[in-house]
Amino acid sequence: MIKVTLKDGSVKEFENELSVLEIAKSISEGLARAVVAASVNDQVVGLDYIVKEDCTLNLFKFDDVEGKDVFRHTSAHMLAQAIKRLYPEAKFAIGPSIENGFYYDIDLDQRLTMEDLQKIEAEMKKIAKEDLKVERYELPKEEALAWAKENGEIYKEELINELPEGEVISFYKQGDFTDLCRGPHLPSTKKVKAVKLLSIAGAYWRGDEKNKMLQRIYGISFEKNKDLEQYLHLLEEAKKRDHRKLGKELELFFIPEEGP
Repeated sequence: MIKVTLKDGSVKEFENELSVLEIAKSISEGLARAVVAASVNDQVVGLDYIVKEDCTLNLFKFDDVEGKDVFRHTSAHMLAQAIKRLYPEAKFAIGPSIENGFYYDIDLDQRLTMEDLQKIEAEMKKIAKEDLKVERYELPKEEALAWAKENGEIYKEELINELPEGEVISFYKQGDFTDLCRGPHLPSTKKVKAVKLLSIAGAYWRGDEKNKMLQRIYGISFEKNKDLEQYLHLLEEAKKRDHRKLGKELELFFIPEEGP
């Protein structure tokens, strides 16, 4: 018998091992539809994680910090997948979730524009509609390196090479795209419907100016379009209140072309 202690202190018992999602369903179907991630004994995991022994379990929705982190990490993978479909020659560095969204650093000879971001964003929305299952698997170090070399992923190869022997090397696959990643992720791409790519910036690989300059694409994602629209509205309002913009408009100061 497996005893699972929930956040409210209640204990549920199960005869056999089962996934976090199945535990959520045993509580209520509505909860199972709302959760996006969980923690088992304080370790954040995906909903496909199999519970095999007694544990404490917290279930996270999008509104939780942990839920947003997993949701937007999957959004970053969808961004990379969309780029790979449109620009097959692109090479990928890292793509984490951050406090206000997510980004992915890419190596691509073509300089991307805001118009290009609109095309990538449209492709991300297609990927959401495709409802691609996100599957985790592991490889030993030699096979992981072979994958990176075969796919020309020089940045992933560098990261894999630095991992100690015996380290678990995990990958996440969704449809035609696979990425080296510790995870966890959403069970599928279908939840990431409300997404907006916001900007492009330059970023040296690993923050070292001796390394190649990559293109960093920033984005934001939500479960619901109304939340995305509200966020974008707040961004616009913040721009209007920007002191540099207001200062120029009120003729309090000016910023010459060569610098302030």
